[in-house]
Amino acid sequence: MVGSVRLDRIDINILVQLQNDGRMTNVHLADAVGLSPSPCLQRVKRLEAAGYITAFQARLDLAKMMESVTVFTEVTLSDHRREDFLRFEQSIREIDELMECHLISGGYDYLLRFIARSITHYQSVMEQLIEREIGIEKYFSYIVIKSPIVKEQLPLRTLLSG
Repeated sequence: MVGSVRLDRIDINILVQLQNDGRMTNVHLADAVGLSPSPCLQRVKRLEAAGYITAFQARLDLAKMMESVTVFTEVTLSDHRREDFLRFEQSIREIDELMECHLISGGYDYLLRFIARSITHYQSVMEQLIEREIGIEKYFSYIVIKSPIVKEQLPLRTLLSG
């Protein structure tokens, strides 16, 4: 959904800069986008109020802290009524290991991304999901061996151009 504030070139530049370094000072940000600090801060506040900026957070390097496994899981539900989808989504919402949930078109209903301590840990999470009887007909797991490309920043300039 498109926000209520119309984005101009400077707004987009502010968003790009903050994606790259959310901790930069307003003075540094203003310099990077070619504004004085006061109007820059006003724009950032306006972008936050409009919901374009939803949070400032730290990116953590999990590999430095512990061994872990990333697993993508295809889930097919046994029934396809609206309430079946709502029940499934509500039931998995609070699973700590679940990082993403996407309702998709194609050969299955959902694509999930989990982070777990190990394959055994992941399997335990899935067994608990099955035991909840939330309509899972079948699931397929894909264990990530290596992630040579992971992009955190959105390509705003490309997506928002013409």
